[in-house]
Amino acid sequence: MCGRFAITLPPEAVRGFFAYLEQPNFPPRTNIAPTQPIPIVVAEPFSAGAIRHFLLVRWGFLPGFIKDPKKYPLIINARCEGLIGKPSFRAAVKRRRCLVIADGFYEWRRGPGPAKQPFLIRRVNGEPMGFAGLYETWSDPNGGEIDTACILTTSANRLMSQVHDRMPVIISRADHARWLDNDGVEAAAAMELARPAPEDALELVAIGPDVNKYSNDGPQVQAPLAEPIRAAAS
Repeated sequence: MCGRFAITLPPEAVRGFFAYLEQPNFPPRTNIAPTQPIPIVVAEPFSAGAIRHFLLVRWGFLPGFIKDPKKYPLIINARCEGLIGKPSFRAAVKRRRCLVIADGFYEWRRGPGPAKQPFLIRRVNGEPMGFAGLYETWSDPNGGEIDTACILTTSANRLMSQVHDRMPVIISRADHARWLDNDGVEAAAAMELARPAPEDALELVAIGPDVNKYSNDGPQVQAPLAEPIRAAAS
C-alpha cells in the first residue's frame, strides 16, 4: 500500500534524473494524498528511444469503460500480481505504463496500542524514485477528459517488512526506458521489473503524526524522531 508520498527535491534535479523534455516549476510537496494531482513521466512515441514527457494527472485510476466514476472505487494502488489478466488494467499495462515521480513515501506500523507509528521511506543516496505506474484518460459523456494514474505495489523487502507487507514498485533508473517502452517491450516482460527494491537502497525514518493529516504539507512532516533504520551490512 502507498497512500501518501512526497516530492521535495529541486525541479532541475528531478528533470535530470528522469530526463523528460519539459522543465516544470513545482513547489516541494511533503504530503501528497489520493485524488490530488501527481506528476508522471511518459514516453512518446512509445519506444525505448522516445522523448519523455512530464504530465500532471489525478491520483486515482479510472478505466476507460467506467460510466460513472462516483460508483467506482478509488484505485490509487494496484497489486502487480496477476495484473495483466485483470480487465481494469489489461489495456493500460500494455499501452500506458508510466513512472510516478517521488522521492519518499509513507507507511504506518501498527503498535501494541491503537496508535500507528508513521515512517518516511526514502533512498539512502537521496535520489528520486520512479514508481511503476499505469495511466488512463477517462472521458465523460459530454466529452470532458480526466487523466488518471495509479501506483503498482509488490511484496515488501525484508527492511520494509518491519513496517508493512507491501511497497511501491520502484523501477531502477537503468530500467526506466524498458518500463516506458510500451511498443517494444510486451506487458509480461515489463512486469518482470515489478519486484521489491534492494533493501540496502532504502532507509526507514520514524516521523511524527503531522503526516496523518493531508493538509499538513511542509518540512515539519518529515522531521525525524530517531536515526534512520537501514539494512544490516552483510
